[in-house]
Amino acid sequence: MILDYIHKNWIEIAGAVLSLIYLYLSIRQKVSLWFFGILSSLFYVVVFFQTKFYADMSLQFYYVIISIYGWINWKQGKQDTGEELPATRMSGRLIVYLTIATGLAYLAYYLVLANFTDSTIPKADSLVGALSVIGTWMLARKLIENWLIWIIADGLCVGLYIYKGLYPTVILFVIYTLMSIIGYYQWKKDMPDKVQRT
Repeated sequence: MILDYIHKNWIEIAGAVLSLIYLYLSIRQKVSLWFFGILSSLFYVVVFFQTKFYADMSLQFYYVIISIYGWINWKQGKQDTGEELPATRMSGRLIVYLTIATGLAYLAYYLVLANFTDSTIPKADSLVGALSVIGTWMLARKLIENWLIWIIADGLCVGLYIYKGLYPTVILFVIYTLMSIIGYYQWKKDMPDKVQRT
């Protein structure tokens, strides 16, 4: 029975394992996280297409692109200073811009999902999509507040994936939520007292 389940769900299981490696490396602030992010996203394109999570599916394509950007940005920062790219905090202006961007992303997702797909939960799927777009961009820029966005987004995903019966992914997102809390406190501990605001 277990082997049959693994056989039928190996793509989702592989994506979940690669995602855990990605998250662990994110917390450790290792540039190699982006490679595992690309791989896990490719697996999850298939998973989310099959379960009609179209916003999440489109996110996977975005994750591939933003992972390439993040990889370049983190490596460039290290080359410039000889050290790991430092984490920074958001400025008040950036908070306003990203709040507006999140609202616009939500609206765009919702209009598409509600009007052009057979999505069963367009509002919740759109909110997760919008938060994930912004959170991943913030990670690529190495803003510590990305973890706060992920705590919210990953917590919402737990409920959504229970609803859809994606149990390996439910376990993954419970772990993601907990590790996002750890990630925030780990990055905060590693930051100097005076830190640049972006």
